[in-house]
Amino acid sequence: MNIINTSIDGLKIFEPKIFEDERGTFIKTFNDEFFQKNGLNISIKETYCSISHKDVIRGMHFQTPPHEHLKVVYVSFGKILDVVLDIRKNSPTYGESFSIELSNINRKVLIIPEGLAHGFKSLVDNTNVICMQTSCYSPENDSGIRYDSFNFNWDCEKPIISKKDQQLSLFGDFKTPFVGEYN
Repeated sequence: MNIINTSIDGLKIFEPKIFEDERGTFIKTFNDEFFQKNGLNISIKETYCSISHKDVIRGMHFQTPPHEHLKVVYVSFGKILDVVLDIRKNSPTYGESFSIELSNINRKVLIIPEGLAHGFKSLVDNTNVICMQTSCYSPENDSGIRYDSFNFNWDCEKPIISKKDQQLSLFGDFKTPFVGEYN
């Protein structure tokens, strides 16, 4: 197993342990002991799965304090372009985004800390995305940034977007509640 740091502080790529034999494949997507040894104290409180058609864009989502959460994301079937936006006011990468392809082929897992908005574009039909988070859903703290309001090219002519996601705040109008000290 391996953890790779990205250009955004705290955002990490986890390359899990994979077991393959004549039956197929077994992937360990979460290992508390390994994460603890690597400075990641992750206490999962809620897990969910989305199944998306090609060109569905979901995001950019996060929860505000005091119900913010770290999120662990992987794809059990299909392929996505996963996108993360730094919305931590005092972060040196505030307003910068990071993207990576996650799929059941490359088997990478993304570890997204508090203070980052998260979204993705499904690249194929029936893509299954699993999200594990360190807090439960809180309707009054549910928030987001509109997917097309920051400097990122989604490369999608006809995105499929929920009405809720179309009505999210524009990044330029957003007042972040994430104002701590960041590296």
